[in-house]
Amino acid sequence: MSERCQEACREPGCSQDTLAIHTRKITDSCRDKDCIEDLRVYLTKGSQCILDSASSVRVRCAELLYAYIDVEPVAFDRNHYCIDVTFYYRILADAVVGCNRPSTLYGLACFSKRAVLCGEDSRAHIFTSDTRLCGPDGPTVRSANRPTAVVEVLDPMVLGSKVRESSDHSCQELAAQIPKAIAESFDEELVLSSEQRRLFVTLGQFSLIRLERDAQLVVPVVDYSIPTKECCDTPGCCPEDPCEMFSRIPFPEKQFVPRGCDQSCEDSDNCCN
Repeated sequence: MSERCQEACREPGCSQDTLAIHTRKITDSCRDKDCIEDLRVYLTKGSQCILDSASSVRVRCAELLYAYIDVEPVAFDRNHYCIDVTFYYRILADAVVGCNRPSTLYGLACFSKRAVLCGEDSRAHIFTSDTRLCGPDGPTVRSANRPTAVVEVLDPMVLGSKVRESSDHSCQELAAQIPKAIAESFDEELVLSSEQRRLFVTLGQFSLIRLERDAQLVVPVVDYSIPTKECCDTPGCCPEDPCEMFSRIPFPEKQFVPRGCDQSCEDSDNCCN
């Protein structure tokens, strides 16, 4: 490794040091813009009772609670992997019953999608040594030789909603798929069957999906990152030198340049009416 570090800086006048680091390499990535139409909302018991007698319902917002990610190799191509992602949302809505003020409804919605990305092929067996509290030091742990999937997603946008009369009362398969932690995030039990009316939403979601693998890289080192900011135990109680703060403001060169007579006030960076 030391020979490779020396080879990384052979240009004349090069005085930079090099350092070998361990990081994650992005092997493949994609982005998606999903329009999820008529997504079923599983309301809590109290919310379902309100929906059954409501005259109108308006969905307020959708919050992403959790994303379950599963990575499996493609059978006919060892370099590619299937990333199955299941998103769990908390849906909030307002329902009007009679002449009363709107009541808040909330429930769970689920959406699954799949992406196939190149994760590269590696035949190495990976072992790591870590220290565990209340256990033997330095246990050797073997990890699966698969890339790590990373999903970045924004809270979805609510595009529409509708209420339909219930006709199918079989939802027991979904009950087995809801993680316990997701179900416990609601203060009431979710209604999965025997409801009179059902709430559906249409969501718009932006997401990024990528596969990463561990990699060893040689990088140039200019200096080590040592923080210059002093620690402060109370927010807002660490005074800053006003002259030091003023010295960091760039000089406003544009404001010293004369403007033409036909140049409007909107062209100026600082304009007071």
